[in-house]
Amino acid sequence: MKRLVILGSTGSIGRQTLDVVRGFPDEFDVVGLSAGRNAALLQDQIHEFRPRYFHCCGEATLDGATPLDPREMATLPEVDLVVVATVGGVGMRPTFDALNAGKPVALANKEVLVMAGGLVTAAARNADVRILPVDSEPSAIWQCIEGDPRGIARLYITASGGAFRDRSWDSLRSVTPEEALDHPTWKMGAKITIDSATLVNKAFEVIEAHWLFGAPFDRIEAVVHRQSIIHSMVEFSDGSVKAQLGPPDMRYPIQYALMYPHCR
Repeated sequence: MKRLVILGSTGSIGRQTLDVVRGFPDEFDVVGLSAGRNAALLQDQIHEFRPRYFHCCGEATLDGATPLDPREMATLPEVDLVVVATVGGVGMRPTFDALNAGKPVALANKEVLVMAGGLVTAAARNADVRILPVDSEPSAIWQCIEGDPRGIARLYITASGGAFRDRSWDSLRSVTPEEALDHPTWKMGAKITIDSATLVNKAFEVIEAHWLFGAPFDRIEAVVHRQSIIHSMVEFSDGSVKAQLGPPDMRYPIQYALMYPHCR
């Protein structure tokens, strides 16, 4: 049984991570959960998954678990995998703490790699542990190259185009937040959905791929694929191309990372 700490358990990725855990009750033991300010949902999660520890900003006590700082959770000796499902800079320190403690990290927080990719990957190498990408596009690249000895010639990262892919330049002057949050294929949290509408998210994923797979920026291409079925493609040194396909559902890359190396 793999013992997990899930940071950001009440967000979109955190909830879907627990959905995967729910589907495999004999595979996972949730040791700790941390959240922002959604204490009510975190309390429900504590009742269902019975973690030993929790953290919630502004909440000193919740029933059924002991409060503990996320950075301490990430280094607990009994933990096998730390899932960093937070958004933004808040994920930085726990990621470093986990890696430095020799814990593999299932990383959904792409801002950590955007801000400090060189330092994060160096920490993983120094501790001889893996960073397991949870974001769908880097996960797809990982699945394509895992166990394949051929050199990488080029990476292709797909993009749906976001909420405004069919809008004219002039019409973008009057768009609303509600329109930006109406993603055509993915169900995600608010920040990443807005970043998808502006295509900033795709720029982040190019940076992610650069640090995770050591690919030069001039060998990483973003291409529009409206259906979001092909998540990424890898062109190898012999000219062949491998693609990873699947429904636009984040639970698939989450499950791959949680189960690794015994994926099913």
